Amino acid sequence: MKPWLDPLYDSAGMAAADRWAIDEAGIPSLDLMERAGRALADAAAGMAGGGSVLVVCGKGNNAGDGLVAARYLAELGLEVEVQLLWAGDELSPDAAANLDRLRGIPVDEGPGSLVRREPPGLVVDSILGTGFEGEPREPVAAAIEWINEVAGPVLACDIPSGVDASTGEAELAVQADRTVTFHGPKVGHFIRPGKGLTGALEVAPIGFPPDAPPGEAAGIITERVLTLLPPRGPESTKFTSGRVSLVGGSRGLTGAVVLASRGAIRAGAGYATAAVPDSLEPVVTAAQAEVMTIACPEGNRPGALGPEAAETILDHCQGAAAVVLGSGMGRADGTARLVRQLVETIEAPLVVDADALSLLGADPEPIASRGFPTVITPHPGEMARLLGREPAAVEARRLGSAVEEAARTGAVAVLKGDDSIVAGSEGIAIDDLEAPGLATAGTGDVLAGVCGAFLARGLDPFDAAAAAVFAHARAGRIATGRVGSADGTIASDVVEALPEAIGPLP
Repeated sequence: MKPWLDPLYDSAGMAAADRWAIDEAGIPSLDLMERAGRALADAAAGMAGGGSVLVVCGKGNNAGDGLVAARYLAELGLEVEVQLLWAGDELSPDAAANLDRLRGIPVDEGPGSLVRREPPGLVVDSILGTGFEGEPREPVAAAIEWINEVAGPVLACDIPSGVDASTGEAELAVQADRTVTFHGPKVGHFIRPGKGLTGALEVAPIGFPPDAPPGEAAGIITERVLTLLPPRGPESTKFTSGRVSLVGGSRGLTGAVVLASRGAIRAGAGYATAAVPDSLEPVVTAAQAEVMTIACPEGNRPGALGPEAAETILDHCQGAAAVVLGSGMGRADGTARLVRQLVETIEAPLVVDADALSLLGADPEPIASRGFPTVITPHPGEMARLLGREPAAVEARRLGSAVEEAARTGAVAVLKGDDSIVAGSEGIAIDDLEAPGLATAGTGDVLAGVCGAFLARGLDPFDAAAAAVFAHARAGRIATGRVGSADGTIASDVVEALPEAIGPLP
């Protein structure tokens, strides 16, 4: 686990930590359940506001946590009822022990009466735990649908029922307003659709010793990743800070390569050069005095790059510390052949973005055959083209899609979103900085430029991609604060916020 990541558990990792706490640390399982239920009750008491509480239970240990919570809530004087979806004799041993401890709390067994209930003040979802995967079956499916239809707030125990704790995938799941999870956060809390179903997340300690097995499935990117960037000193020059070469631009899309270039120099690249179609070179030059331009032959399609530009571009890329390919390239005839040739031939760390990804399509070979570090930065639509499936399928399986493409190509894959995922041979890193101001045209080009700059400054591909994702999101938040609204934030605002986002940590 990289030291700049905050670790996350998957289902297997959490189960192993539980076993260690019980078998190695000698903590009775009922004590762990008692502490978990107490934490759940504390959260529920605050949410119920004095109203009634319905605890809906499955039959595993997640149900046991809910039964403990019900007992504590009743002791606090709240009106509490328990709905078991199965008969009490089907509960796990620890859950059954806590059912026996309930006194004076109405308990309904079986799912039939659930759908006839009046909406309570609060529903506590204690149906499925972190070991669940797949699609809920009856009676769980009907219970989830009923919970999602009730008017009151919903508190989830450990993870919303129906969410896969290892991936965030969910066919049918509880929409929680708040989730209390135990000991450590899970991957599924941070990747959509699970992220959107979790609500406000609270991590409750339940007495694991400090040397408990840590989460190793993935990690949340923290600001510590920015300490990897080498600072400029008195002896630094534009050459020691790294040169980024950018290749892109086409008629109507010159702004993309301009934004990528500006992102690179604002992220600390010593200097940047942009190879663009000959007829568009004056436009790009006028847009940014700090970036040098290379005019490339155009061939039969004016304002677009094609195979005739390959020699000029490859010469331009010689000596580059990193190359960014694809910003605003368009998809003219011949551009796909050029992209494939460049990907296979450029002998430098390479960021492949935007139209270059779409032009490569589902063939992984050009990237997989490279002998130099490569980072790809697709949005879900581009990832769908890379994998040969529909965008909805990518969104439903975001982590799996990123991991699959990284394995197919040998590249570091960045699947963009408000839960951007960085996947590669070194692991999985997830960005948790919410930055709605980034939901605007051009911000992806800025990210590609930032990633190119960090590669040029000497970071390895996984570190560079994760640092770029984090700095980009932080810049989006800063830009929105300066502008005053996410709706009014544009990509140029994000570029101008990069120095503050990347600057020295307090």
